[in-house]
Amino acid sequence: MDEAAKLIALLLAQRALPRTHPLVQRALIDFDFRAEIDARLAPTGLRLLDNPFAAHVALAFRTEAENAVFGGGGTWVNNNFGLARDGVALLVLIWALIVLPKRERQWLREAEQNQADLFGAAKPLPAAADASRPIAEAVLMDDYAATLGGRTRVNMNLGVLSRLGFIDRRNKLVYEGPLLDLAFDYEQIAPRIIDGALGDLLARRAPHAADLADAARAADDTPAAASGDDAIDNGAA
Repeated sequence: MDEAAKLIALLLAQRALPRTHPLVQRALIDFDFRAEIDARLAPTGLRLLDNPFAAHVALAFRTEAENAVFGGGGTWVNNNFGLARDGVALLVLIWALIVLPKRERQWLREAEQNQADLFGAAKPLPAAADASRPIAEAVLMDDYAATLGGRTRVNMNLGVLSRLGFIDRRNKLVYEGPLLDLAFDYEQIAPRIIDGALGDLLARRAPHAADLADAARAADDTPAAASGDDAIDNGAA
């Protein structure tokens, strides 16, 4: 098996690969290798999803294939993971609570680097893991469970999102998973969230959420909380 086929097979099997993976790094810097991957994926209706702000890459549907995948049943579906409406709503909420603040921190750090270094633009963007912050599960339960089907449904959907690789649950905290930053097109979704009803809800909840998240992170720094015994596996569903 050649390396282009191997990379595609790995992405199909594992859903996402870190940007540090040797084959991913080659795809990002080797124009001919990337062209070979794109040429093989195109006939299948797929493309390599590469967000420079994300720590992972994945496969996504090409625009021309979306109607066949999401509109084939007569009704346009919102996902191909089998997520119910409340699961999709929870995913959007977690994306807004984790990715939106993370992107602001990444842009801020990038601007600071460019101001301090004339050659800052040639340096890699701030690591996604360094900019990402977790959410305390208590925040989701206390502030949003009533509108997301109740605590039982939220807990169940958190488990589903964890198995799918969108989030990682550790010590009562919800961390960014490998697929979370790739789940939505930031340029399209962010304005809708910030300027829409969800933006008003997040603005009202922000102080409470920040306090609980800070407290949870402080607890996570203790030896007992850092054991990782409560981590949920993010393997294939």
